[in-house]
Amino acid sequence: MPDEQLQPILSTSSPEPNAMSPQPGPVSQTLRRVEQAVLGAFEDERILADLRELVRIPSVDGTAAENDVQVWAAQRLRELGLSVDHWRIDLDELKADPEFPGMEVERSQAWGVVGTLGPDGVPGLILNGHLDVVPPGDLALWPGGDPFEPVVADGILYGRGSCDMKGGVAAILGAVHAIAAAGIELARPIAVHTVVGEEDGGVGTFATLRRGHRGDACLIAEPTAGRVIPANSGSLTFRLEVSGLATHGSTRTRGVSAIDAFERVNAALRELETARNADPHPLLAHLDLANPLSVGLIRAGDWASTVPDSLITEGRYGVRLGEDVAAAKKAFEAAVASVDDEWLRKNPVKVTWPGGIFASGALADGHPLLGETLAAAVDAGVAEPEVRGGPYGSDLRHYTAAGIPTLQYGPGDVRYAHAVDEHVRLAEVLHCARAYALLAVRRCAA
Repeated sequence: MPDEQLQPILSTSSPEPNAMSPQPGPVSQTLRRVEQAVLGAFEDERILADLRELVRIPSVDGTAAENDVQVWAAQRLRELGLSVDHWRIDLDELKADPEFPGMEVERSQAWGVVGTLGPDGVPGLILNGHLDVVPPGDLALWPGGDPFEPVVADGILYGRGSCDMKGGVAAILGAVHAIAAAGIELARPIAVHTVVGEEDGGVGTFATLRRGHRGDACLIAEPTAGRVIPANSGSLTFRLEVSGLATHGSTRTRGVSAIDAFERVNAALRELETARNADPHPLLAHLDLANPLSVGLIRAGDWASTVPDSLITEGRYGVRLGEDVAAAKKAFEAAVASVDDEWLRKNPVKVTWPGGIFASGALADGHPLLGETLAAAVDAGVAEPEVRGGPYGSDLRHYTAAGIPTLQYGPGDVRYAHAVDEHVRLAEVLHCARAYALLAVRRCAA
């Protein structure tokens, strides 16, 4: 897409402030001058060009492009003046770790990237973003037919990964570029973690933390629809293997249909879902279903006129906020085993847990990072964001498990992540870049 097609989006250098925005709190004159210098150093065209370049890299989980995008990120961070650690992740070593979060795709290699701006020491702020994306689906449904060629219309950029979450990564790059370009003296370093494998377990962030990269706080630029998210529930992938007894379809009462048996199991799972959503966590009470249980795949039988003797199903099971993963698994397995059926008592359903393990995670109550992020968002030009929990797993739980206070705030709406109309509003990308810069300066500037 020619650069000139972006020009209407760039007619203003910052998002229009909301008329109802609360006034910024008192800030020292020295810090205010620093903030003004940073906000004056933004290059919006470069931020949006970075986003377009990132979307053009088809970094689907488990493909070679997942490694290519990390090469791009490492080079871009070096261009911005950051010290960069770009390393090959030892997947075999990680898989042997008892805390390994799992993977849902095969990888022969994976790479980590961490950029650091400022003096030596523990970073005052980590800015995290994942660069892997899910497969694009039916190509014919995408605007222009190519999910990896960004299309811009009415201030919105369409393309796979634009929302989840290359828009957030482009905003991070814009923020650190502005801080570096303004020549701000940092008392503490700012770190940028770009990671892969987030969509299928979070191997990239897990590896980054195992390498020893730490910080006093972390902001993940996941799409949050204008909200600040200090907590995520988790999720697990379940697999059920249900046995039946095959016979000719014309004499089906001589056999046992694995499909019929699964229907009874599925009824028990619906009851389990209802029970687990009866008293949602206050941060998730706004949702119609805080802890969903969803069957996503079913395979059964091998011939139309044969009663099926096997059924395999896989699905997604929500882990409640604050719930231990082992306890969540135990509740699920107990529900499956509780089905009052003679056949299933003699032929119990086999339950396994393939794929990624997404535990829940939360910022500690009262941690200042929440107020600091809200203030930065307001001072960057919007009304104070709502504070809500997220009903999905993310890399937040890796950082909080490592003792690093973490929350999420980023451009885009998760409803459009993984969709064939995935998109992000460019004004949101530019706003978040400014919010990140203000937060980073307030935490790390001399």
